[in-house]
Amino acid sequence: MADLDALRSRWLRALLPARDGARDPDPYPYADALLRRWSEPLRRYHTLAHLTAVLDHVDLLAEHARDPDAVRLAAWFHDAVYRPDRSENEERSARLAERALTEAGVPAGRTAEVARLVRLTVTHAPAADDRDGQVLCDADLAVLASPPSAYAAYTAAVREEYHFVPDDAFRRGRATILRRLLDLPRLFHTPYGQREWEATARHNLTGELEMLSLPDTPGL
Repeated sequence: MADLDALRSRWLRALLPARDGARDPDPYPYADALLRRWSEPLRRYHTLAHLTAVLDHVDLLAEHARDPDAVRLAAWFHDAVYRPDRSENEERSARLAERALTEAGVPAGRTAEVARLVRLTVTHAPAADDRDGQVLCDADLAVLASPPSAYAAYTAAVREEYHFVPDDAFRRGRATILRRLLDLPRLFHTPYGQREWEATARHNLTGELEMLSLPDTPGL
């Protein structure tokens, strides 16, 4: 169960420095609106637990970022709009960030940076000099390097979010995504991610792809 008070505190720690110490408007309604979005019943993986994990990983990687608070705000917004049957979630999340952060008193330049980072999660392909993008993308994909039981729970939750897709179609689509990831020269971009997560993530992805390639066994 997510600790909502702890998440509200984390929102304040990211937002207040980003708006240069301004006291108004009240930051809590923005936190509560985001927490409601992340608590929507249709979510199975993109939940408060995922938000918490991404924020934890951003904190772990913060030394690699130029603007850690902008990355933290981007983590809050990166899946704030989420519908598994739609392809424009990242764009809609970025637009939400632009509206909400402007209203919350964040300067235009920083708001634009947060929205840019949110849009980057479409491809998870930051430029070589994009340190903030590297941190956000690595934090978002860190789940791929989970221990076996946690990785199995992750894949099961993803399947639940796409419950409306027939099994054969889901397996084909998921396999395509896994192959695309495995074809990347590297999954992680920060020194920490490359050192600590790359090999485990590739092992997990390869194992999942092999499982998806097995024929169904009647009676099991």
